[in-house]
Amino acid sequence: MARAFRQLPLPSSTLAVQPPDGRTLVNFETNFFTEQAPFTRTLRLLGQRVDLRIRPSEFHWVFGDGATRSTADPGAPYPDLLVTHRYGRSGRVGPRVDTTYAAEFRVNGGPWRPVNGTVTIPGSPASLRVVTARPVLVGHD
Repeated sequence: MARAFRQLPLPSSTLAVQPPDGRTLVNFETNFFTEQAPFTRTLRLLGQRVDLRIRPSEFHWVFGDGATRSTADPGAPYPDLLVTHRYGRSGRVGPRVDTTYAAEFRVNGGPWRPVNGTVTIPGSPASLRVVTARPVLVGHD
């Protein structure tokens, strides 16, 4: 069963970054999350119906500046700020999230059993520009 699980075409997670629009600030808590949920697949192996319950078991956050973090949580949109990162200098980075999946299986409607091993699917890097804010004084009317 583990080999069949490893051969399934599993989805990569789409990385969401806040603030949006591909820009963030140096020394600012940039928020990251994804919306990968559990799902099922059914296949036939040796003439038997096999149901798989597949769930993300770990998210490996690669921030693009050498820093990484692993969580069991997919993060969340603002205001929750569950997975954040502060970039220390300006420049372009390519953050991504790699998703590790675990699964359970059953044959012909029988009892659920764990699949041995996990499968990690790398995410696609997002384009993020880290900029330095420049203070500007403005007149007050």
